[in-house]
Amino acid sequence: MDAAERRYRELVEDIRAEFPAFRIRPKHASRLQRALGAALAVATAGRMRTYMTHYQTTIGSTVYVTADWDRRAADARYVTLRHERVHLRQFARLGVPLMAVLYLLVPLPVGLAWFRAHFEREAYAETIRAAAEVYGVAAVRDPGFRRQILAQFTGPSYGWMWPFRRGLDRWYDSVLAGVSERE
Repeated sequence: MDAAERRYRELVEDIRAEFPAFRIRPKHASRLQRALGAALAVATAGRMRTYMTHYQTTIGSTVYVTADWDRRAADARYVTLRHERVHLRQFARLGVPLMAVLYLLVPLPVGLAWFRAHFEREAYAETIRAAAEVYGVAAVRDPGFRRQILAQFTGPSYGWMWPFRRGLDRWYDSVLAGVSERE
């Protein structure tokens, strides 16, 4: 087992220690996940069709993963699971019903979803920190990486949850300021 796989497996064990009910389940085997994928396609007028194939999703103590999860590089699984751990903590803190209402509906389900943006800023900040740890600070300073992260907020993937790009740029810069250089 190489170092990257070891780091990933250690993270899984840390998460299990923190969340005894933690599970990783395939998205395609979940009727709920398939229904959510179809609903997102409708809600975004067909612009979000990659929910089942490109996005891992946490609900409660379960992380639903795409069919390629086990074939993904250990470093990529590690970075993604660091993101999803933030959502596990959010669900533990708020409970599934309140988290679902805030995440999906408040104040609007599309276009101005303040709580969704708040929850995802917390999780994507962890993505940035984890990616800097794994791939180096230059990777998260790369304009392409930044565009990819910010597009999650301003594009159809999360229902155009937050259209205010300047604020997102300030948020990204503040996360970068907290990332230490790695040589």
